[in-house]
Amino acid sequence: MLQRINAHYVNGQWRTIAAPDWHTLVNPASGEAYACVARADAGLVNDAVSAASHAFPAWAALSFGQRAEYLAQFIYQLQQRRDELVEAVVTELGAPLWFAREVHVDDPLDAFAKHLGYADMLSNEQLQLDARLKLRKEPVGVCALITPWNYPLHQIIAKLAPALLAGCTVVLKPAELTPKTALCVAMAAEAAGLPAGVFNLVLGSGSQIGDILSGHADIDCVSFTGSTEIGRHIQQQAAATIKRVCLELGGKSAFVISPTTRLAEAVRLGVEDVMANSGQTCTALSRMLVHHSQYDDAVAIAAAHANSLKVGEPHQEGVFLGPLISQAQYQSVQRYIELGLSEGARLVAGGAELLPQLGDGYYIAPTVFAEVHNQMQIAREEIFGPVLCILSYQDEADALRIANDSPYGLSGRVWADDDATAERLAGGIRAGLIFKNAAPWHNAAPFGGYKQSGNGRELGLKGVEEYFELKAIVAEDAP
Repeated sequence: MLQRINAHYVNGQWRTIAAPDWHTLVNPASGEAYACVARADAGLVNDAVSAASHAFPAWAALSFGQRAEYLAQFIYQLQQRRDELVEAVVTELGAPLWFAREVHVDDPLDAFAKHLGYADMLSNEQLQLDARLKLRKEPVGVCALITPWNYPLHQIIAKLAPALLAGCTVVLKPAELTPKTALCVAMAAEAAGLPAGVFNLVLGSGSQIGDILSGHADIDCVSFTGSTEIGRHIQQQAAATIKRVCLELGGKSAFVISPTTRLAEAVRLGVEDVMANSGQTCTALSRMLVHHSQYDDAVAIAAAHANSLKVGEPHQEGVFLGPLISQAQYQSVQRYIELGLSEGARLVAGGAELLPQLGDGYYIAPTVFAEVHNQMQIAREEIFGPVLCILSYQDEADALRIANDSPYGLSGRVWADDDATAERLAGGIRAGLIFKNAAPWHNAAPFGGYKQSGNGRELGLKGVEEYFELKAIVAEDAP
């Protein structure tokens, strides 16, 4: 029997829908339905916005330190629900158990905890050389946080933590495919004792709830993570009320590997980056750029390493890739693999063949294409699956030309045996976040993109600054 979830958190209370429109959730590892979720209606969404509006003045009036005390309790309550959050991610997303624990849960909890330190570094007033001039930072107001399914907890926290610390109140609309993770967050907010209306959760589809929030006159800011196409739509919806819109959108990130004595290490890192989370990562290094002198060796290393990565049910030992999240995503990635073949790319690992040994889940083997050029669709469009394109370049200028020949500019990585080369390459790529060599993810690094990858930044002090307005107060001359 399917679990029925009819729960929304509004103004400090759990609310239900009397005559709900149900959305069915399917376990991507098995293809079997496991729950139905009641979508919020317009009335409940408006109630959530109203609650956030009424709670805003008192919450904004608190000091950064006072709000940080609430956030500390919030973090503690999330930590108490760690196992529940891990299992929610495994069930909803199909992420391997180890990856769900380390990346989907522990990493965002670390990101949240870093915001407690930011509280001591923030001030509402900025000193000026002219004593007549005072600059104040004030919270932007009521924020709609619209989050994706691929990293459900991390993307909630990357928006929620800075918004709350800045003094904003929020209405959270998570991805329809991952409501259980968001419900855990709401239960933690309730247990942490956040004042009523400061945090509100409504579940449902983007086409219904997202449009209401984006165009709502009482929403001051919309923060959205998702596809570039939906980001454009949200901007259009928000234009009528000229509200602030922060967008973290698609990517087609380049990994530029300069001639190196550590080619195998670099290539294996790049392969694992693309295949992690079954390729469903906006920052995935889906274009590997290798110098022509080492291209054939790189292709062979990439193919062998991709073939060595285990695909399987999330609870199995040693699994690196679980399923894609849905049948629709599975079919989309299959189409891109078939497109790559039709465009003349050479398939050296994986492919669109079914994996019958894994049952009816949405599994695709790690896939690598060689002989790719940058005008192919598979090199220009975000596939959002475990598919790597390997491109050849002639020299450093050619590498940067290829890397930047993209409508996106979210992230990238460079690899060089000397730091001067790595710095030149990192400085030459037009993207918001660049990693050098094997540098890991950094939760204090501001994250966001250039071009059609969006605007605004999340994480770090800059992420909190996104939720401020700046007010100038000018005094008259002294008599």
